[in-house]
Amino acid sequence: MAILDDKDFNSSSWPLVCGIVNVTPDSFSDGGLYADPVIATKHALTLAAQGADLVDVGGESTRPGAIRVSVDEELSRIVPVIAGVRQQSEIPISIDTMKPQVAEQAMAAGANIWNDVSALCYEPTSLAKAAELGCPVILMHMQGQPKTMQDDPVYDDVFCDVSDFLQSRIDAALQAGVAKDNIIIDPGIGFGKSLQDNLKLLANLDKLQEQTDFPVMLGASRKRLIGELDSSVLTDDRLGGSLAMVAAAYYQRVAMVRVHDVRETLQMLRVLKAVNSQGKTDE
Repeated sequence: MAILDDKDFNSSSWPLVCGIVNVTPDSFSDGGLYADPVIATKHALTLAAQGADLVDVGGESTRPGAIRVSVDEELSRIVPVIAGVRQQSEIPISIDTMKPQVAEQAMAAGANIWNDVSALCYEPTSLAKAAELGCPVILMHMQGQPKTMQDDPVYDDVFCDVSDFLQSRIDAALQAGVAKDNIIIDPGIGFGKSLQDNLKLLANLDKLQEQTDFPVMLGASRKRLIGELDSSVLTDDRLGGSLAMVAAAYYQRVAMVRVHDVRETLQMLRVLKAVNSQGKTDE
């Protein structure tokens, strides 16, 4: 894919580690911590220095129950951060938005990748805009909208339903003119899914990647499912569960993981890769 040509998803570089920069007052984990553009820019550069392969900047929360913000408000949050990071670093920047107008302005400010939780469904012009921008796009599955997506989500078969939806969005993107090498998919852990739905998807990431023949990104850092499995921890105390899901992604050869805790994730991956590089003894 154009902006990540030096990264081989089938080599020891996988999974790529994407650091999260939420420039929002209400994100589920770190809402408000990086609402100041100067602080957010510094945080993004810190993640880059820690070894992140790319950073993902978002100006609108998509947590369960989140309320939409205007295009102007979203732009006022993300453009100064993207421009500030680009002035000081060449690290690839992803813009986390559903709005094509925001994606366009983010690219003009220095972003490289469009991460869309609506899989280019939010506006009728989204597909054409992605093709026009010529950037990598991340197509994610979400049942419903953030405000209501956790209100009793139901599937016939969660893996088949998610896989079929993502394949339909891949087909739509290709037909609109998005290059095949510019498409990444995301099963949308926590976006309109029960605990069992999330676990089923996490256990079949390799199958999703194989079935669609497109690289998968996993975004499960600090998600609610960890708290559902361990009710003793607060949102910001879910590092252990987050690392466990990255480990599951690693062993299923997932292409990219989107995380809050870059340094800890990379340390774990280095250990896993070192152990995995040693063959089993014959004795």
